[in-house]
Amino acid sequence: MEGLEWIGRVMVIGGLATAVVGGMLWLLSRIPGLQQLPGTVRIESRGVTCLVPILASILLSVLLTVVLNVIVRLLNR
Repeated sequence: MEGLEWIGRVMVIGGLATAVVGGMLWLLSRIPGLQQLPGTVRIESRGVTCLVPILASILLSVLLTVVLNVIVRLLNR
C-alpha cells in the first residue's frame, strides 16, 4: 500500500503547486502596463486575440532564477 500513499502525496503536491502557479499568473495578469512592454507580440483577428509577452517572460525567468538561487544558497548553509 505504500505505493498508493506515495502516488497520493505526489498528486496532492502537484495539485497545490498547480494552484499556486495559477494564482500567481492570475495576480500577474492584473499588473497594469505588463502587456504594453516592448517585445509583446499581439495578433488580433475576428474574435480572437493572441498575446505573446516575450520580454515579460524573459524578465520573469531572470527574476525567478535569482530568487531560487538565493533560496538554495540559504538552505545549503
